[in-house]
Amino acid sequence: MKYQNTITVDVPLNRFVELLDNPDNMKHWQRGLVSYEQISGEPGAVGSQMRLNYQMGKRSFEMIETVTVNNLPHEFSGTYETKGVWNLVENHFTETTDGKTQWESACEFRFFGLMKIMAWFMPKSMFEKQSCQFLEDFKAFAETGQSVS
Repeated sequence: MKYQNTITVDVPLNRFVELLDNPDNMKHWQRGLVSYEQISGEPGAVGSQMRLNYQMGKRSFEMIETVTVNNLPHEFSGTYETKGVWNLVENHFTETTDGKTQWESACEFRFFGLMKIMAWFMPKSMFEKQSCQFLEDFKAFAETGQSVS
């Protein structure tokens, strides 16, 4: 499953990257994030890994982020893995002529085991909506300081 989302954030590219590249800010725009822990490599370096723990309602889960590309301020990409799910997220950032930042995010999901069966019953729009929510929550945090935590 593949899809793309685009959003324009009313902050200059350098400020956008400053906010995005600080893991302490994730709690402000990633709903359900309980904790994170660097588990290998230098933070943000290609090949480095971070453990992300989430609580969504009664469901808790762990996800491993592996950085695949770090060419900030223009690109940051990584894989996100949890039981039965592999997700590649490729993010591209450009500054618009009026000093805003355009964020293009391309997502690819692959499912395994029981999740492969469950994915047949989950509409693509559900995944797109969740991804779009992260972008909208980051936009609110970057523009107004509004936090989801």
